[in-house]
Parts: sequence; C-alpha cells; structure tokens
Amino acid sequence: MAITETLARVLARHDELRDALAKPGIPNDQFAKLSKEYADLTSIAEAITDLRRMQKEQSEAEAMLADPEMQVEAKRELEELRPKIPAMEKQIQRLLLPKDAADERNAILEVRAGTGGDEAALFGTLLFEMYRKYAIIKGWRFEVLELSENDLGGLREGTAMISGKGVFARLKFESGVHRVQRVPQTEASGRVHTSTATVAVLPEVEDVDIQVDEKDLKIDVYRASGAGGQHVNKTESAVRITHLPTGIVVAMQEERSQHKNRAKAMKILRAKMYDQQRSARDAAHAAERKSQVGTGDRSERIRTYNFPQGRVSDHRIEKTLYKIDDVINGTALDEFIDALITKDEAERLAEIS
Repeated sequence: MAITETLARVLARHDELRDALAKPGIPNDQFAKLSKEYADLTSIAEAITDLRRMQKEQSEAEAMLADPEMQVEAKRELEELRPKIPAMEKQIQRLLLPKDAADERNAILEVRAGTGGDEAALFGTLLFEMYRKYAIIKGWRFEVLELSENDLGGLREGTAMISGKGVFARLKFESGVHRVQRVPQTEASGRVHTSTATVAVLPEVEDVDIQVDEKDLKIDVYRASGAGGQHVNKTESAVRITHLPTGIVVAMQEERSQHKNRAKAMKILRAKMYDQQRSARDAAHAAERKSQVGTGDRSERIRTYNFPQGRVSDHRIEKTLYKIDDVINGTALDEFIDALITKDEAERLAEIS
C-alpha cells in the first residue's frame, strides 16, 4: 500500500507542476525551480503510467482466460507482460531512490603521486590524461587549474575542473588509491614495480553552499616556481590559503595574476570543505551499512592497472578488464563506472526494501 500511495503522490505532483507551469506571469526564479522539479519527475511519471497500463492489460488478459476462444491470445499477451512488469517496477524503484544533491554538479579532479617515487609521478600523469581523454569522449570541458611536475615530466600533483552534465555523478566513485604494476623505463633488470597515485573527485560548490569567514583564513603569497626553474614569476603571484579551523591548505600558482590564483584557490577550498562535510555524513551513514561500493576514503585501494598482464581490476566490484589500453584511453572506463553505479543503486535499494 505504501508504494502505491507513493506512486499516486508522484503522479499528482507531476500534474500539479504541469498546471502551475501553464499559468502566465510566474516569476523567472520560481519558473526555473518548478521546471527543474517537473523535468526530474517526468521520467518517473512516464514509467508509472507505463506500469499501470501493463497492469491493466495483465488483468484484462487474465480475465480473457475464462473464454475458450480467447485463451490462446490471452496466454500470448501474458507471456509478454509478465517479465516486463517486474522489470518496470525495479526501474521505478531506482528512479525513486533519493538523488545525491551533488550529482549534477561539475567536479574538481585532483591526482597526486603516491608511493613509488618517479614512477608514481609518471603514473599520476597517465591517470590525469586518462580523465582528460574521458572528458573529451563525454563532451565535457577539462580545464587544468594547477599542475606540478618533476624533472621527468611526471605529475606530483594535478588539479582540473571538469564541467558538463552529470560530471560528479559519473566520476565520484573514482576517488581513492589507484595502483600500477609495470616495468619502469629506468629499470634495467626488467623487474615489475608497484606504485600508487591518489585520486580525489570533489563536487564544485557555490559561495552560498559553503560560507567561509575571512578571519578563519591564513593567506600567504609567494613567487611561483616551476620544474627545472622554468616559468618562474618574478612577482609574488602564487597564493597559499590555509583554513585554520579545518587545517585544509590549498596552493595555486598556475595563473600570472595573484587575484586569479586566489579565486581558484578559494573555489578548491570550498570544494574540499564541502567534501569534508559529505565524508563525515557518509561515514555516519556507512556505519549502518554492511557493505558499500566504496567509502570514498582516499586511503582505500580501489583499482589496479597491471601492464604486463594487460589488465585493470576494480577491487570494489571484483571486475577485471583485459584491455588496459582502452581503459587508459578513456574508451572503456564506462564499463567500471556503470558497474559501480549499478552496485551502489542495488545496495541503496536493499536498504529500503
């Protein structure tokens, strides 16, 4: 009965929004808000309408079984309908799952070299490029915010803004420790080395989402410097911002302008503060769950890229692909992402069933 009432409420609200949007003279801000809610409910309302149509057709076909002349046709219709109805019910359950408020946001990507020295930095470059190529495939914008490299061109730390539809929803499960197993170019004996890089995916936040008090900030300015002494600014344009209550530190030197570096640093700072709040909330919720796709903990090893064997393994879903080049090029990354999203949905459905 509860699910029936829920479906009825969804349809009633969808009709209410349709009628409200048809009225003239709605203020622009209210129209935008109602339009978004209406669009969000439309796919659910259409699925509920389809389910009710199939249920009606099933009842009619079952009634036809009593008529000898209609039994063959009735059985044929029931054979078609019976598998479709549970599938539609499952789809509606998924659509009714609470949405992550950050799913539709842009994302800030951070990649840092972990254990493994120069090889870890080179692996960091590989991951950073993997996400750049994936963004291009998806039609997203990939804007480098900060890039720190070593003398070999390996990435110590890279930060990028990825903008587009549903970016965070697709990338949020990429956070964690990525591990590579391969023979470094500098390894004369041909031994396989293991190195790591850490990926963090943070939802972009607006100023209104996270209020930052200026008195809580320690701001340092200094001269920017690059690898090998290149691209060094002679003015103090680089900015380091420390949020004293949380200890979060963000440094930015990519721009020549101190003002621009500060603006970018503040954007990343707000994203980190928002992520910290989300992590605390998710940790409290995860304590009530027996299993989950991944905690998002930056210390959790989530995926291994084994070059000698040509495989990539995601340890959270026990999925292995023997097409490492396709994963690194971004063309096969969706196979992991889709599986992670599916598992997350299944676990959340189990919580409410």
